[in-house]
Formats: sequence, C-alpha cells, structure tokens
Amino acid sequence: MSCHRAIFLVVLLLVTATMSLLGGCNPDDEIVAPVGLAPRKVSAEPSTSLDQRLVDGNMAFGFRILQALLEKGEHHNNIFISPTSISIALAMTANGADGDTFREIMETLQLPEMDLDEFNGAFADLQSVLRNSDPEVELNVANSLWARQGVSLNEQFLQRNQDYFAAAFDTLDFEKPGAASAINRWVEQQTRGKIKKIIERPIDPQTFLFLINALYFNGAWSNEFDPQNTREIPFTLPDGTGKDHPVMFREGVYHYFQGNDFEAIRLPYGKNRRVGMTVFLPAVGSSLAEFCRKIEPENWAEWQLSFKKMEGEIGLPRFQFEYDIALKEILKKMGMESAFEPQRADFSKMITALPGPYISEVKHKTYIDVDEKGTEAAAVTSVECESTSVEVDRFNMIVDRPFFFTIIDEKTGVILFIGAVSNP
Repeated sequence: MSCHRAIFLVVLLLVTATMSLLGGCNPDDEIVAPVGLAPRKVSAEPSTSLDQRLVDGNMAFGFRILQALLEKGEHHNNIFISPTSISIALAMTANGADGDTFREIMETLQLPEMDLDEFNGAFADLQSVLRNSDPEVELNVANSLWARQGVSLNEQFLQRNQDYFAAAFDTLDFEKPGAASAINRWVEQQTRGKIKKIIERPIDPQTFLFLINALYFNGAWSNEFDPQNTREIPFTLPDGTGKDHPVMFREGVYHYFQGNDFEAIRLPYGKNRRVGMTVFLPAVGSSLAEFCRKIEPENWAEWQLSFKKMEGEIGLPRFQFEYDIALKEILKKMGMESAFEPQRADFSKMITALPGPYISEVKHKTYIDVDEKGTEAAAVTSVECESTSVEVDRFNMIVDRPFFFTIIDEKTGVILFIGAVSNP
C-alpha cells in the first residue's frame, strides 16, 4: 500500500464546553426558537483524572480509522479527520441504542467493557480535564441534537446527552428551507467560521434527527517561528518528484527521538506546554506508508517513553486544507453494522413512536491551518437518523518529505491529533 499524495489523520479527544444557546434564525426562515433541557449540574472543581480505558480506547479507535482509510484508498487525496469528533457524536447516539446495536457501537469505539454510566462519566471527565488544559490554547467543543418537529424523543435519552455532553436540543420543521440553514449557522458559529455547512437541503423526508458535534482548536506555539526564517525549499512527493514549498525554521531545545527508520520531535503549544504537536519523519529510503503500518498501541507506548531533550533545528512546512467524507461504509467495516440497517438497528432508547429508526449516514468535515504562530483546526460530525416511515410532514530535522504527526495532552497522555502528510 502506498501514500501517493497525502494521508492526513487527526484524532482529537475533545471537551464539551458549556454550550451557548443555539443561534437565532432570520425571520424569513420561520424556525422556532431553541428548546432547552434542564440546566446541567456542573461540579465546582474540574476533573483531574481520566478512566484509562477511555484514553486507550480512543487511541485504538483512531489507529483503526487510519488503517481503514489506508485500505479504502483515500491516500490518493489529502485527508484530515477528527476520529474523536466522530466518537463523541457516536457516543451521544449510543445513549439511544440497545441490544446488538449498542454492543457494536461500543466495540467500534474500542470500549466494550464499559457500561453506559461508566462510558458517559468517562466522556464527561475527559471534557472537564481538557477544557482546563491551558489558558493560551482555545479548545471549544459543542454538541447539539436537532429533531424533526412533531417527533417525540425519549426524555432519558435527551437528558443524558445534556448531562454528560452538554448537548443543546432544538426542534425544527425540516420541510422548510430555513431548517438546514439554522443548523449550518450553528456549525459555523461553533467552528469560528471555518466550517460553514454540514447539512444539505432539502432534508430527506425520512430523517427525524441530527446529532452533531462541532469542535474548534486554536493553539499558539510556546515559541513561535520567525516568519523571516521561513523559506521555500524542495519538498519530495511520494512519487519522487519535488515541489517548492514554504518551510518554517527554528532552533531550540526540544524533546527529540531517533527511532528505527524515522525521527520525531515535540513542539509544545501555550503557556504551560501541556499540549504539543509531535512530528514523525520517516527516514530517506523509507516511506510514509511503511511508517503508518507500524502505528499500533504497543509501538506507540514505547515511542512515547523514548523522547529526550536535545538542542537542534526544526524545519516544518506550512500547510492548510479542508476535507469532508461520509463514514458509513468505514464504520460498518469496523463492526458497526446493525446501526445502519433499518431491519436490525435497535434505537428503542432513543425513540419508540417511529418504526425502524436507524443511522442513514455519518458525515464529517474538517479544516486545519499550521503556520508560524500555531495551529488552527475545526471538525464537525453529523449523525443522521432516519425511520422507515416518518408519520410527520417532511534536529537538524528538516521536514522536506512525507511526515506523520500528533498533538498530545502530555498531562493525561490523551491524543488530541494524529496525522500524516505527504503533500502539504
């Protein structure tokens, strides 16, 4: 398997910030105001520890997403995803699932040993820990549920999503053009304008619910790159050809690691340097595809213990791009099959008034920009639920060749991002 142009995978284990009210609508949209749930009870002190099963599970989930994308052949294009945005949206959905459907979602998320209370509590703790990561790192995550007007969802399902995911809830007339616009305005607001649309119109008449996660990350380097040191140098593409591309240069003391057939460096963000990007550069003669095949939890744990402080020079390419993908087939191949099949899906804890509720699609859109100041990234995941019948209206380390990187919360070991780029 080869990476012809670019593979870019991002795993972002995120927080659920206290949600602001859903954005208002223009008068012409004729959309009703948001419907609120009971206020969430927030503890006075943020959580200070995480269930290690969630940390390990999210890491394994991210690596499985990476391998699934490689097998699917997505390496022919630039790729940028946030598997944990996906996992947060699926975790909200899991609160409405039962039987085999619930079991398959939990197994796909690599959390089969957790019961629902442990599962929800672990995500709530994760959100609390990451929300307080660094005063100079902005990490905003918001969750929302949008139901077709006239559909009654299970109250316990709604309350759990409010209590553990701070999810706002709204009911809309999906037949009106303004319904999709209202959801998209919320997405644009939560991602600081980086992602403007996730819902296409007209909305399918069988759709009764959207579960949406939106996240936004903006971290300044602890030590910014001087733009005057940025210069264009040849970047070698997977096919051996080259192109001139802007690369940022800086000297300093960093955590560095020389592995077998690759080298790696950590670049911290913010004031307390708790969150950082780790760049993995395959050796000349090796390839990004070969490195990606080595990424598994056992190797990862060993690598994390191998970094040592060293003085040297780093040259990091600037890069920026957007990406979107439908994840239904990938998630089915990962074991989450029944949720997408109308005759097998069990979402009886979500809704009972409609026959045959199931997930019709999981859509994902992302944005990333890495420059001299830091990193800005955004992701949106939408889980679209339909029914078979809806009874309502409708070191001297110069990164000049394909490389892999991560962004990690060093305090907890939680992977915020992992990615690979072969054509910046």
